[in-house]
Amino acid sequence: MPLPTLSIRPGHPDFLDLPWDQSVAEWTGDRVVDLPTGVHRHEIAFVSYEEGLYAIKELPRHLAHHEYDSLRTLRERLRPIAPPVGVVERGWVSPDQEWSSAIITEFVPFTFTYRELIHNGGFDVRRSQLLDAFAGLLVELHLAGCYWGDCSLSNVLYRYDAGAIEALMIDAETTEIRESLSDGQRYHDLDIMEVNVAGGMADIAMSQGRDLDEADLEFGTEVIRRYENLWAELKEDPVVGPDERHLIRARIHRLNDLGFEVGDVSLNPDASGGNRVRMRVQVGGRNYHSSRLRRLTRIDAAENQARQILSDLHYHRAREPFSSAPTKDLSAMMWRVQVFEPLMERIRHDVPEAEPVQAYTDFLHHRFTMSSAQGRDVPSAEAYVHWAEAGYPGYTLEELAQSQA
Repeated sequence: MPLPTLSIRPGHPDFLDLPWDQSVAEWTGDRVVDLPTGVHRHEIAFVSYEEGLYAIKELPRHLAHHEYDSLRTLRERLRPIAPPVGVVERGWVSPDQEWSSAIITEFVPFTFTYRELIHNGGFDVRRSQLLDAFAGLLVELHLAGCYWGDCSLSNVLYRYDAGAIEALMIDAETTEIRESLSDGQRYHDLDIMEVNVAGGMADIAMSQGRDLDEADLEFGTEVIRRYENLWAELKEDPVVGPDERHLIRARIHRLNDLGFEVGDVSLNPDASGGNRVRMRVQVGGRNYHSSRLRRLTRIDAAENQARQILSDLHYHRAREPFSSAPTKDLSAMMWRVQVFEPLMERIRHDVPEAEPVQAYTDFLHHRFTMSSAQGRDVPSAEAYVHWAEAGYPGYTLEELAQSQA
């Protein structure tokens, strides 16, 4: 059997030792890892190498190349995209056959499918987090000019992001990427999502032996509602008077607080005349805090995790000797060496099953709640001991419910 043609990005295995003469559905052996895949129309296998875990999805050749190119383009613009690794062609199989090609992506660690959050037929206190995560991902994609075409709960992976959930796109075979999307294209995408999500929720109800009227059929509708609210805020073009220039900075701070990068700010004379200008902001991806943390410290974290870790950096800057460092960049690296890395090493040793950065933010939250309850600034060493004695808790369900009230 001839070898397949592989196009692989640098830094990854060559994958030539895999049994490409078989469909991935038939693969066995030490490299194959059994992981949940959710509901997909194509066969998927997970394989393990020294470099990490990888997902391999079979699909016809034109779809494989389209999805690989789409993921590469989107990954250059956005963070919450499954990292593409390569594309495979089985030259001896007809191009239109399901297993003629495959796309390889990195398996994003500590992610899970939406079905793993189902409890008693619904999402309970995680529901609001999922709604925000799903709506936020769609807003990011549409801002980047991506029409998804087949958005559903199954085409997304999720992972905890401090006290929130982050959604990551893993399926791009139906995407169309343009300079920008019209309102009609955006709402057509949302219509497809609403139908797909309703179908997914109906399937869950049926699999659990419940009536259709017990299914969470409004989930997609509520995603659209949150999407519209966020889109309207991002696309607002306020008019600023000569004595209101502070509103320009306030607008940028508000967008950054939502997590969005801000590009060019255009100030054009308003049609109403006078000295008033209309402000238009170019909004980028939702990675403001994660990009800032990466620039300062080289630490890679999700957006809400990065927001909390940056707060910890500021907290220690005000208390520790390195606060007198000549530059912010130097004090940030000193904080990483003296504070962040020692605590991360301790977490990895004490809680090996946890995602380390998420556990770090869980600890920060525990220290904050201790300080609030006791009315004093609890030192990290004392807070860590209390956190360990409590069993290394994360955000409790009660706290999540209160945050969503």
